[in-house]
Amino acid sequence: MKILHTADWHLGKKLHKHDLSKDHQMFLDWLINLIQEKSIDLLLISGDIFDLANPPIEARTMYYWFLRQMIQLKCKIIVTGGNHDSALMLDAPKEILQLLDIKVVGGATNPIVNEIVALENLVVCAVPYLRDADLRQAIEGESGTSRIENVRLGIKKHYDELAEICQKKYLNVPIIAMGHLYANGSISSESEREIQIGNLASVDGNDFSKTFNYVALGHIHRPQIIGGNERIRYSGSPIPLSFSEKNDQKIVIILEVSENKIQQISEVQVPKFRELKLISGTIENVKSKLIAFQNEAPLKSFLEVEVIEDNFNPLIIKELNDLIGVFDDENAIVLKHKISFKNEVKSSEELFVEGQNLEDISEKEMLQKRLERENALSEIHKEMMMEAFTELLLMVEQDDEN
Repeated sequence: MKILHTADWHLGKKLHKHDLSKDHQMFLDWLINLIQEKSIDLLLISGDIFDLANPPIEARTMYYWFLRQMIQLKCKIIVTGGNHDSALMLDAPKEILQLLDIKVVGGATNPIVNEIVALENLVVCAVPYLRDADLRQAIEGESGTSRIENVRLGIKKHYDELAEICQKKYLNVPIIAMGHLYANGSISSESEREIQIGNLASVDGNDFSKTFNYVALGHIHRPQIIGGNERIRYSGSPIPLSFSEKNDQKIVIILEVSENKIQQISEVQVPKFRELKLISGTIENVKSKLIAFQNEAPLKSFLEVEVIEDNFNPLIIKELNDLIGVFDDENAIVLKHKISFKNEVKSSEELFVEGQNLEDISEKEMLQKRLERENALSEIHKEMMMEAFTELLLMVEQDDEN
């Protein structure tokens, strides 16, 4: 039996208001081919199918289109809900999907045994994202520490109950647990939303019962092994969901089961459908890099532009904004840009000696002090700025008098 572990698709996701549906469609096309090529028997999706609890119709259409392809390939599927998903929305069609070998567990079940999926040579504990209400009753007057500990213990207890049931009922078969949670020691990116008391109620790798031969985790978007145990893993998201993931190698994980054991765990790299790249340097460096940029991915690249200069210069700010405004390239689009100055004065107070009252300083004196710090500006530019400021100040004073 071959099992594929993936998670955190976030269908419907937009990156800085730019649609990622093409990225998702290319991933799903690739995944379908991989499942067919590798003869995958079971697909595990560990939460965050969608990016929003009420996903757009295009995202739902893509989801059901993919499930239909899996029916044709006769690949079984187990889907669990994540913190971004609506448990009710995922669960709504579960009775029909179950007839098609698609098991959906959108939220924690009662009784808990309904989260156990028994297959011919395998048992899967399909645990969705566990919300606080699933784990504990609020205790009046409880301290922050006890609340955090109650949530962590609640998660552990949930898995321990499932492990106990499996120990009694299912012998000599591999047991896999799914989960959508924050594990202690995991390395996150910028695109995950904090869960369970701001990630404070994190779960340790040794909180999972040894009954579980593999723990297929979702929520963290970087693929990684937890606690040095290669059988407790995040598959990560299949496409980059923020610029902090621009250098990540995205993967899916394949488990091979035979003779009632997980014999092999391997990673398959997901192709890079779109490049996310940082263009950084002085304004002149950035101009050169934008002109020379070559896209090596099938989809148009998303760029983050960062200009770093030594001294503050308002003309550079305007130059950057103008550059981004007219940038039009068939290979790339600039999604975000920023500028910083190494020697920028952090506050007006730093311009004057300690103990000097700012109320005693005139507006023109303030600007004069500020201009004295700007080595990048010529004396002519400083004089022009001072003249313009004086004229504006005079107009304001005249308005006040009237």
